[in-house]
Amino acid sequence: MAITQREADAARALQGLEDGRSSVRLRAALAVGTTPDPRFVDRLVERCATEPEFFVRDMLTWALARHPVSLTLPRLLSEVRSERAQARSQALHTLSKIGDRRAWPAITRAVLSDSDDEVARSAWRAAVVLVPEGEEAGLATALATQLGRGERETQLSLSRALVALGEVMVPALLAATTAPDPRVRVHALATQRLLRDPDTGFEFAIEEAKRVVALGGSGQEGL
Repeated sequence: MAITQREADAARALQGLEDGRSSVRLRAALAVGTTPDPRFVDRLVERCATEPEFFVRDMLTWALARHPVSLTLPRLLSEVRSERAQARSQALHTLSKIGDRRAWPAITRAVLSDSDDEVARSAWRAAVVLVPEGEEAGLATALATQLGRGERETQLSLSRALVALGEVMVPALLAATTAPDPRVRVHALATQRLLRDPDTGFEFAIEEAKRVVALGGSGQEGL
């Protein structure tokens, strides 16, 4: 039986996702998202786990978001439990872009504290998007356990997630300003500053917080 033009185009696009040239993979992902087809979903998700180029991964996420949630959601939730860190990270990133709150149960404490910084950062961003109304305070408490973690980029991601929750995160942040670990106190104080003044640069907020901690302050009077 002769294949249709649509089937030929689909086969060509899927083949393009495996091409050695990133420009070809980018065009293939664009083509797949432009003409969604249920046959694409598994291959898109699989490619997300191995694609080395950021811009191609972003296009893969866009392509997945163009497909019905009924098809993508179960596959992405499965990937959140993958042993491959990039698979977990990209699945969480895609879930945040789709924004369907049925994915919320997958954002567990274990996911929020994943040992891989990139996975954890994706989880924090997804959590802020997916958290159901009324559960923001619990999320803030969970996120606050990660204060002081990682390098600047990771810390900035966490601060942004906490600030995005708004005033509901103040109690968790306040508790962290008196933590035994000075890195936690510094990060909490810097986040506190960002909440009060969103235009403050993160580096400035961190350096200011370091001075406060060095002088034995907690910054609680600023809340």
